Amino acid sequence: MFAGFETWRVAVDGVVLHGRRGGVGKPPLLLLHGHPQTHAMWHRVAPLLAQRFEVIAADLRGYGDSDRPPADADHAAYSKRRMAADALALMAHFGHARFGVLAHDRGARVAHRLALDHPQAVTRLLLLDIAPTLAMYEHTGEAFARAYWHWFFLIQPAPLPERLIEADPPAYLRDVMGRRSGGLAIFAPEALAEYERCIARPGSAAAICEDYRAAAGIDLEHDRNDRARGARLEMPLRVLWGERGVVGRCFDVPALWRAAAARFGGRAVPAGHYIAEEAPALLLDEAFDFFTQETP
Repeated sequence: MFAGFETWRVAVDGVVLHGRRGGVGKPPLLLLHGHPQTHAMWHRVAPLLAQRFEVIAADLRGYGDSDRPPADADHAAYSKRRMAADALALMAHFGHARFGVLAHDRGARVAHRLALDHPQAVTRLLLLDIAPTLAMYEHTGEAFARAYWHWFFLIQPAPLPERLIEADPPAYLRDVMGRRSGGLAIFAPEALAEYERCIARPGSAAAICEDYRAAAGIDLEHDRNDRARGARLEMPLRVLWGERGVVGRCFDVPALWRAAAARFGGRAVPAGHYIAEEAPALLLDEAFDFFTQETP
């Protein structure tokens, strides 16, 4: 799926991350995936992006073939702040102090935190099918809760959700992904097999739950602290969301991002949630246009 890419494993902050790298020597671009996927979600766009950029596609801690650190009482091991620090250290390992970020779903929440905590590192930020986490929790209604049921299932105290997922991890993955607008037909068989393999790895269910527990706890504390001090994204931000997705239907995405960013642009696109796999040509056009612009 990633012809010409090298596979890497890099230790950062006691956690070994895994991913692929291509286009070495070009301007750097970090790709971060969503739940319940892996870096394989970029397989339809990464090879073409590597013609213009040094593409580093990483598995987040807890996902793919990256390590699954144990949980802690406040879920800080899976906070977006800790995951953002992973990303910063990873890019430093490859020699990049400044870089662009293209991220989807959970990875986009990590990227948002990375850009807030380390604005000197992120030159441009392209996020797929999310609104800010705090705003989504504060504006949640019945339609969103029904569609994004996993947000509220995964944060239940251990070990209930872990036990239910571990009964059949691929079935959980297929239910979450297959209930979206495109069904399972939008995924390449080899990519879907990779997602199923990785979610069946020991510790995956606990890691996924901790990711979401952090999002509903310590991550919201960090977000509220940022709001109290008036922190906003200052680098160029572009957000794409699916016309057939839930986020754009349930939230005023442009208004929420304009409140969070000084230089926001974006639009709804003809896709569902999985834009990189449903509309790769469209995403490539957006990415080339956005990341090749001069950044002051």
